[in-house]
Amino acid sequence: MKEKSKKILGIHFGLILGETICILAFYVEYRRAAGGNTLSWAYVVEWPIFAFYIIYMWRRLLREEKAPLTSTIAHIKEPDDPALIAMNEYLRAVHGLPTVNEESSPVEAPQDRVT
Repeated sequence: MKEKSKKILGIHFGLILGETICILAFYVEYRRAAGGNTLSWAYVVEWPIFAFYIIYMWRRLLREEKAPLTSTIAHIKEPDDPALIAMNEYLRAVHGLPTVNEESSPVEAPQDRVT
């Protein structure tokens, strides 16, 4: 089984487990509230809220898991500010990374730096 399928299966299992707990807790608290425990009425209201939150998170996690990964460094646009471009080139050179222009060699780090 692929890793992504395992994650999606785990998300579904979390939904089933969470909803089961919320339903059982709602039933227990409703019985207690109907029996005269007034504090349990607050829990009767809270458990459905938790259940809806679980459904919200389930949908969000599935959407994130199924969405393609688009936030890679190749998709980052270079800034238009010349000072920022120069600083980025300097940092690339310091860390030994290639420049944005594939045809040129990496930018040399300035030699006036105190080491």
